[in-house]
Amino acid sequence: MAILEDISAFLQKGKAKEVKELVQQAIDQGIPAKSILEDGLMNGMNIIGGKFKRNEVYVPEVLIAARAMNAGTALLKPHLATAGVKATGKVVLGTVKGDLHDIGKNLVRMMMEGKGLEVIDLGVDVSAEKFVAAVNEHKPQIVALSALLTTTMNEMKTVVDALTAAGIRKTVKVMIGGAPITQSFCTSIGADMYTSDAAAASDGAIELITA
Repeated sequence: MAILEDISAFLQKGKAKEVKELVQQAIDQGIPAKSILEDGLMNGMNIIGGKFKRNEVYVPEVLIAARAMNAGTALLKPHLATAGVKATGKVVLGTVKGDLHDIGKNLVRMMMEGKGLEVIDLGVDVSAEKFVAAVNEHKPQIVALSALLTTTMNEMKTVVDALTAAGIRKTVKVMIGGAPITQSFCTSIGADMYTSDAAAASDGAIELITA
């Protein structure tokens, strides 16, 4: 459908105003909210995610595309709820205690939302206790941890240990990422998945949820 292709195209260019107008037109035309979300908005975000992975676009382009996506999904939300469309999964996300970096985390959130996941973003400087409380409250399938400093990366182990101590480690998959993180570090702390960038993180989350 041409209008859904237009939504995807304008989203890729980061044109939030046009995306919003086209989403409203699509709703007015009676196109199902699920189609608008999947074939319009998510399609555009997935294309941007692929380009980001291949270094064809960079962080600023992803951020403005995500802003356009958010403008469209805000209009769609009530229609998705009445149509009974549920998120494909739930993720609790945060930058660990002592670390105030949020650009990488925000990119991961946007990419995950672009895949249809519900993301509970706890922000930065998040303690292990807060992660445990969020898992108990929101019952996510995934806890995603970000750290940008070598001095804070060990805080990820603290979170994994806290989930174990709380008896809920088996209920969630733990994903980790950030500049100093490696696959061997992931294995050593008992996390489930390490990804090197935001696009890989969103793909990995879907993989873990559908496995």
